[in-house]
Amino acid sequence: MGAVVYLHAMGAATVTSNSDTQTERLVLALRERILKGQFSQGERLTELGLVSLLQASRTPIRLALERLANEGLLDPIPTGGFRLRSFSLIDIWDAIEIRGVLEGTAVRFAAERLGQVEELARVKRLVSKATLEIPVTAEGFARYLEINRSFHRELWCLAKSPSLFRELEHICKIPFAAPEALVFGLADREPSTAYVAAEQHRALVEAVENREGARAEALAREHSRISRRNLEFAFRSKEIASRLPGAVLVTN
Repeated sequence: MGAVVYLHAMGAATVTSNSDTQTERLVLALRERILKGQFSQGERLTELGLVSLLQASRTPIRLALERLANEGLLDPIPTGGFRLRSFSLIDIWDAIEIRGVLEGTAVRFAAERLGQVEELARVKRLVSKATLEIPVTAEGFARYLEINRSFHRELWCLAKSPSLFRELEHICKIPFAAPEALVFGLADREPSTAYVAAEQHRALVEAVENREGARAEALAREHSRISRRNLEFAFRSKEIASRLPGAVLVTN
């Protein structure tokens, strides 16, 4: 079996200071350690306690911890420090549902705000590539996830709403909520899912091109449920679930 390939678009500013760059590095490093289960559920994390582990000074570590708390992975402790959050399956299903609602709004905006058809050139190139080949290989699956990730974020950009884009980025940092949080090894069990996803991608772009905002919105919300079905299969197997990055944060 495999595991979730969990990716994030951080979004870089045009001008970034050295301290900002260091904080970004620490956010990525800490998030990766958290999702890989290198900290225990409920463990208290402090800037002083992480200095040696991360080989960094306290200030950027504190900023990184605050960022992760803002993302929802950590809870601040009144007496100081942060504690790893836990997520129930209901939390995860809700996050996927919220992502579907936000993506639905994004594609509706895209349909309503589309100027020239040429604006769809990049997303059309991606939709032609965003097909999972059966039988699935690890290399092909990783390639599909990266293309799928790019496809979704290109749709978000077409909404021409920086605030909506930020909200989508935020919800996708919750474990398993992102469109690319799919589990390797499950597609072969339900090959029809891959074809349904590809058809929904095509229909989404068609709806945006035809300025059919309501149709695009409904399609996006339905499309998000593929992620939920994939994860439901994964969590039914303790063997598969134990290998998923972020599974340590999940409680029943």
